[in-house]
Amino acid sequence: MAHDRSSGSGRLLTGIAWAVLLIGLWLWGREIAGVPGGGSTATGDVAAVGRPLVAVDLPPAIKPLGDAGPHRVDIPAIGVQAPVIKRGLDSEGAIAPPPYDQAGVVGWYGAGVKPGAKGTALFVGHVDTESRPAVFYNLSTLKPGEKVRVVRSDGSIAEFTVEEVAVHERAGFDPHKAYGARQDDRAELRLITCGGTFDRATKTYSSNVVVSAFLTGKGP
Repeated sequence: MAHDRSSGSGRLLTGIAWAVLLIGLWLWGREIAGVPGGGSTATGDVAAVGRPLVAVDLPPAIKPLGDAGPHRVDIPAIGVQAPVIKRGLDSEGAIAPPPYDQAGVVGWYGAGVKPGAKGTALFVGHVDTESRPAVFYNLSTLKPGEKVRVVRSDGSIAEFTVEEVAVHERAGFDPHKAYGARQDDRAELRLITCGGTFDRATKTYSSNVVVSAFLTGKGP
């Protein structure tokens, strides 16, 4: 997210911790304010338009996998092959993104669900930097049916299929709709970055891009 200073047991966060995290993710789109030069590559709209749901045949979900943390994420359709690092929450309750000088790295919320396990695993990444696009710059161009592969720490591969790409405006934002599980019995993945219109005066984006995917395959 250019933004971003800003922005597992296989179970979703519950109670106060889950609510705080969701609020923090909503704040993520405003967190560029504290980043020197954040978003300066934006010319007006970066990742402004998400792909709507279209009539595509998606494969069935498979049974969730055991616990294993992520090592790398590959998204062939947008040319992403990026290391994944564990991240916690910052002082405002948002997922701390990767260090701003590591814009090619994806952050995983390590206190939450492991990708491939039951529940929703959360990945975050910058959309741009002061001078160039970052790892999730093209995230909004993904389409339903395209694949996201997570290489896990045990050597296994969890393959997710994209089912929705959405841009969530800050006005009227519903964090549970954006980040909560779509089906309780599945292993799901959210890829999140900043999007919408970049305001140079406030150094914030107007929206978050959220890609929803679910587990449809596995590899050794």
